[in-house]
Amino acid sequence: MNNSSSSHPSSSHPSSSHPSSPQGPAERALVLAGGGAAGNAWQLGLIAGLAEAGLDVTGADLVVGTSSGSTVTAQITSGTRPGDLYAAILAETPPSRPAGGATAPRPARTLSGPDYLAWSNAIIASARDADDMRRTLAAAALELDRLDRDSHPDGESSGGSPAESSGRPGRTRWHDIVAARLPSHDWPAQRVLIPALDARTGQPVVFDRHSAVGLVDAVAASTSALTPYAIGEQRYLNGAYRRGSNADLAAGYRRVLVLDPFSGRSRTPREWGVDLATQVDELRAAGSTVEVVHPDAGAGDVFDAHALDPSTRLPAARGGHQQGLRLAASLEEFWR
Repeated sequence: MNNSSSSHPSSSHPSSSHPSSPQGPAERALVLAGGGAAGNAWQLGLIAGLAEAGLDVTGADLVVGTSSGSTVTAQITSGTRPGDLYAAILAETPPSRPAGGATAPRPARTLSGPDYLAWSNAIIASARDADDMRRTLAAAALELDRLDRDSHPDGESSGGSPAESSGRPGRTRWHDIVAARLPSHDWPAQRVLIPALDARTGQPVVFDRHSAVGLVDAVAASTSALTPYAIGEQRYLNGAYRRGSNADLAAGYRRVLVLDPFSGRSRTPREWGVDLATQVDELRAAGSTVEVVHPDAGAGDVFDAHALDPSTRLPAARGGHQQGLRLAASLEEFWR
């Protein structure tokens, strides 16, 4: 643990500027960064551990959820007890493995895990700045999707997201996969922000309950790391392309708790200013008190290119739960 807004989206196309100021209390903000299958499980486990030890952070005045963190956001603001969400992970059937203990091979034509990182790293390395990176990533993703659709006109192999899955299901199937993970498909009453990237312009967008976009679609868009997700005529990509953890969206809140599965690591140059450390500095300079929590050794060595692998979920969740139990006392005064 370290001490460390787009106007509301319109009915057809969310704005890229910061969301408007909160209408209610601006006391406590919870920021849930992306981290694949492992990050999702670690955050749910940690939040459950905190709650079990007497510190419930799910009632934050603002929850910002990015990529797999957007799934966590929708889950913990649904009214479902954190302990039940954690128990559901423990009850998951472990992914099947072939003889020898290796993880089952991913389907052909899947660009995920290390391959996805190599693809995106090459684009990041060639970009001039963050805006150029976003535009280039968006254009490349659209082109990859076009080629895939041309070679699979039935649509069965197109669409989907390597951010949380190992395959590339079609748009309708990805919507259904995301929907099945969410206890409620309605936006919560509390303030929730879910960032994404407009794949046609490369401009950041931020969804909230005032958007004419359903919660399932917002989460599906924010978790779509490779293949653009369709909402009407628009196409969207992963929210981490906006600004990593998107902790800056908590500007104006007095206390900001950030759960960051990748321990502040950034694949972009520091001078671009999209890394978590820069955002934390900005929040503190504006008067916020910030606490950042990263996974400890109890979650295992799963927060790398293989964090997308479903087999990482159980150790990550258990490690997060134990970490939450240990951290609750030290976070109590800060949060309350």
